[in-house]
Amino acid sequence: MKKTVILEELECAHCAAKMETAVKELNGVESCSVNFLTQKMEIVASEDAMDKILAEAKKIVKKIEPDVEFIIK
Repeated sequence: MKKTVILEELECAHCAAKMETAVKELNGVESCSVNFLTQKMEIVASEDAMDKILAEAKKIVKKIEPDVEFIIK
């Protein structure tokens, strides 16, 4: 299953790379990519683990850049 998350107000390319790396390391994540220009994160994981992964991804994003809005599409 693939989910797209809007990272509104993402202003740091280095931070985007740190977010991508950290989310990729979460248990159950098959892949994760962050596109700094479009301010989108795409996460691929199994459907049953997705809610937990999205919650953890939000914590990671807020820790790295507290002002970013984490909007699940």
